[in-house]
Amino acid sequence: MSIEGTWDLSMSTPIGKIKAVVEFRREDGVLAGTAHGTGEEVPLSEVVLDSDRLTWKQSITKPMRLNLAFAVTVDGDTLTGTSKAGRLPASKVTGERRAVPASTEN
Repeated sequence: MSIEGTWDLSMSTPIGKIKAVVEFRREDGVLAGTAHGTGEEVPLSEVVLDSDRLTWKQSITKPMRLNLAFAVTVDGDTLTGTSKAGRLPASKVTGERRAVPASTEN
């Protein structure tokens, strides 16, 4: 299963819904990625795809400084799972892969 691409995420947190965009790619055969949201761009670490289970970690500073651990299940172009920040309760995460624009060849 390929996870590469751009994903629109929605996280239900105690402070409300938070939207983010995550991009996954392969660099030298290793999964890597970047998250964009709330005015910052952060690298993903420890990105692992095991069958349909995807996990990664990221650190954010907005709306507050947190170290997040994601664990989601990928089903085609959708994903569902949780994001955990330390001792805080897990937040529900959903996401959809953005469609790749058709090439315009003449």
